[in-house]
Amino acid sequence: MLDDATKAQLKSYLERANAPIEIVASLDDGEASGEVLSLLKDVAEASPLVTLTESRDDPHRKPSFSINRPGENHGPRFAGLPMGHEFTSLILALLQIGGYPPKVEQEILDQIRALDRDLEFEIYVSLTCHNCPDVVQALNLMAVQNPRIKTTMIEGGTFQEEVKEREIMGVPTVFLNGTMFGNGRMSLEEILAKIDTSGVEREARKIAEKAPFDVLIVGGGPAGAAAAVYAARKGIRTGVASERFGGQVLDTLGIENFISIKETEGPKFAHALEEHVRNYDVDIMNLQRAKALIPHSGPGKDLIEIQLESGASLKSKSVIISTGARWRNINVPGEQEFKNKGVAYCPHCDGPLFKGKRVAVIGGGNSGVEAAIDLAGIVGHVTLIEFDTALRADAVLQNKLKSLSNVEVFTNAQTTEITGDQKVTGLVYKDRTSGELKTVPLEGVFIQIGLVPNTDWLKGVVDLSKHGEIIVDARGQTSLPGVFAAGDATTVPFKQIIIAAGDGAKAALGAFDYLIRSPAIAH
Repeated sequence: MLDDATKAQLKSYLERANAPIEIVASLDDGEASGEVLSLLKDVAEASPLVTLTESRDDPHRKPSFSINRPGENHGPRFAGLPMGHEFTSLILALLQIGGYPPKVEQEILDQIRALDRDLEFEIYVSLTCHNCPDVVQALNLMAVQNPRIKTTMIEGGTFQEEVKEREIMGVPTVFLNGTMFGNGRMSLEEILAKIDTSGVEREARKIAEKAPFDVLIVGGGPAGAAAAVYAARKGIRTGVASERFGGQVLDTLGIENFISIKETEGPKFAHALEEHVRNYDVDIMNLQRAKALIPHSGPGKDLIEIQLESGASLKSKSVIISTGARWRNINVPGEQEFKNKGVAYCPHCDGPLFKGKRVAVIGGGNSGVEAAIDLAGIVGHVTLIEFDTALRADAVLQNKLKSLSNVEVFTNAQTTEITGDQKVTGLVYKDRTSGELKTVPLEGVFIQIGLVPNTDWLKGVVDLSKHGEIIVDARGQTSLPGVFAAGDATTVPFKQIIIAAGDGAKAALGAFDYLIRSPAIAH
């Protein structure tokens, strides 16, 4: 199953384990079971601490296997073949069962161990999904730490009938005790927040007690991370309040244009951002969504207030807003109703679930055309819908698209409705030349029409452009004294990771300059 290089790498990783690891495999005579058994034999040969037992008559999915400490049976289970992006999830599960400590704060581990009810998670994944491993690894860690928690990763390609029966059309999809729990990427902290509301309340109380900051950064993407590093290096009290540290980068697959890094993946890049920030004295407050900004209100009132959705609030002498942007919706009937039931936004993650089926891509820019090209190699047929009279993607992408026999392009076409019953069955568009409505039968719709800034909470407080972007000057200064902004939420053109990072650094230097030149608040 594994090549020699991967076997050597696996052996090297497993040398970090210091306790016995038991793998119990539930198998039948099928081809998929043969592949799983081959993989597990390679794993067992990689370390003397690993033992492998086969079972043909237990009630679990076949093929699947659990990883346990001797005498236990609640360890992580993998149903199907955990290769691709999930191979890392397998290695981490082996190491944690084998006694290698997870890189998680003790407070979070204590919170997991304190959960006092039975929780059984099922996580449906595709092996090409770059968001799925984060969810699998978070839940596996919980199962390792608490005997009342069980998790099973289910590879959708192996268990297609189960995927169809449960009407799963987006990954990762998580069920808890047989009931839908969540879709999409979730961090360990986000999962805990959903199942342990007392932890959220405790965190809000802790935040409310924090002393004022010199610089408070709202948002933890590339702009916010760069701002935090530059501010902390000035020796001033720096905090980051972020709804999701890493931001939009967490949903990005390949990054090949960040200078000095030839190639990486979004989640890896986001992890590196956080590691860099944590090297400095920065107070990171994750899972905190900003609700309102209360500016300086007069002489002697030097502090800006950021109110959070959790009910807590933070105060600071200066603020840098780096809340980024989110996928733009097309806002037609059916879009919200059929999200994760055929309507998707990530072709890399969800494309394999539509293997051999008919799908549409809405959007003729680079993102839309790239999505259509990627999907064409997986699905049966792709229909690309573009509102404008011509595609706007780069010529090289358009040429590639034209070479594909299973792609059809409609320009000057306005999507008016996504139709379906329990899931998507079609798309209706209007020919903008003739006014005629046309229906395309299909099973999936991928929306790729750009981004909208996360600035709704700032309306009427700082000056925004007609597109909702924060208007900034050359130093990142907004219309409010002491309030700066950076990244995709601003009017700065070209929404790129490297530009956002530079913007964050510039805003931090601007905020520092503001602090030292403002006698009333420099003390």
